[in-house]
Amino acid sequence: MKILPSDSVVGEVNLSGDKSISHRAAIFSALSVGETIIDNFSTSEDCTSTLECLSEMGVRVERNGNQVLVNGVGKAGLKKPSKPLDCGNSGTTMRLLAGVLAGQAFESELFGDESLSKRPMERIAKPLREMGAQIETRDGIPPIKITGKNPLRAINYSLPVASAQLKSAILLAGLNADGVTIVFDPPSKAAVSSSRNHTELMFSYLGAAITEKVTETNGEFLYEVTIDANSELTAKNIRVPSDISSSAFFVVAASILPGSDVKLKSVGLNPTRAAFIDELNKCGAKIGIENVRTQNNEKIADIHIYYSEELIARTEPVIFSGEVIANILDEIPVLAILGTQMNGGMEVRDAGELRVKESDRISAVVENLKRMNAVVEEFEDGFRVGRSHLTGASVDSFGDHRIAMAFAIAALAANGETEIIDADCVNVSFPDFFDVIGRLTTRDPE
Repeated sequence: MKILPSDSVVGEVNLSGDKSISHRAAIFSALSVGETIIDNFSTSEDCTSTLECLSEMGVRVERNGNQVLVNGVGKAGLKKPSKPLDCGNSGTTMRLLAGVLAGQAFESELFGDESLSKRPMERIAKPLREMGAQIETRDGIPPIKITGKNPLRAINYSLPVASAQLKSAILLAGLNADGVTIVFDPPSKAAVSSSRNHTELMFSYLGAAITEKVTETNGEFLYEVTIDANSELTAKNIRVPSDISSSAFFVVAASILPGSDVKLKSVGLNPTRAAFIDELNKCGAKIGIENVRTQNNEKIADIHIYYSEELIARTEPVIFSGEVIANILDEIPVLAILGTQMNGGMEVRDAGELRVKESDRISAVVENLKRMNAVVEEFEDGFRVGRSHLTGASVDSFGDHRIAMAFAIAALAANGETEIIDADCVNVSFPDFFDVIGRLTTRDPE
């Protein structure tokens, strides 16, 4: 994929449905009693993997574009699959289904593509073993072989890191346990969940007996969530908000290209996901939030972004570190591009988790920025970028959708043409990404 620089980005966009919520909508609907219509379901390959896995376990799934009909079988009604379940590139599919399958009374196996097969899974396996399921990994990575048990043992479990996928896997297993399961987030300085809470919100929407509580001790907050195994999920139609992680690419593009004016419609603004918007506005970005409302327990709004001279002219370096990292992790690759355009630059620390995503995102960001003549320094847990005059170059996606999209935004701000190797990997999360970019970009006639 070859991309030319752009003078600005201008227009209005309806983005595809949120990936995280689409995964949960499909899985929770399958475990519900009744029929569910899911509107604005994500067009990503990752979420298609989740639907295909559910179909393999006897769930009737019908899809028409971005609308999906799921005929739920109840929380213990899945059937033993006739073959290993292919999760593709989707860590969310694998980790959430591991929690579901731990509580089903049959054997199953989850596997993925080359990238997913390198990602750590023991963090998921440990609590599921404590609950009574037999879990085998290949030296801590996929495939995952699961011998489920029903009922499982209810447990109290403290997460070693803030991880929505780990928390969700335990809560899903807790649906088929013998009592009340409690999950604790790591202590935090904020009185909210330090990991995404889409699972809690959707469980509540579908009628599960789930409770959230925050307690304070010595200036630190401890968030806990409880699921009662007596819960039954009742099918209710779900409309998925537009994906806020996908919005980040257009937020950055509009913020750095003079004359830009972009509106993103009906975006999910869950507080555990919108941290990057709050952080950028603190630094001088011009990101407006309009038409705020609630849908299926999720906060949604329109996001209006303008070019911000104040953000670009900021001389103090922006430093992202500590607790905020868990809630901006997906956005860090494209935030690095923003850092190259700011007078004070940007530094990211405490983000070592990026090294075990679809690629080593720290290494990928640094290498590609160097190819584009950026001022950049790599650390074990992050990087530092300085104000740079980017030059078009051949950059590598490393098979990682977020790296490909981040460097498409870099290409818009660069001098000369940029080629992105293996750009098709964007299909994992955002198949029409380059079409949307093409509609928004403006160039003066030569």
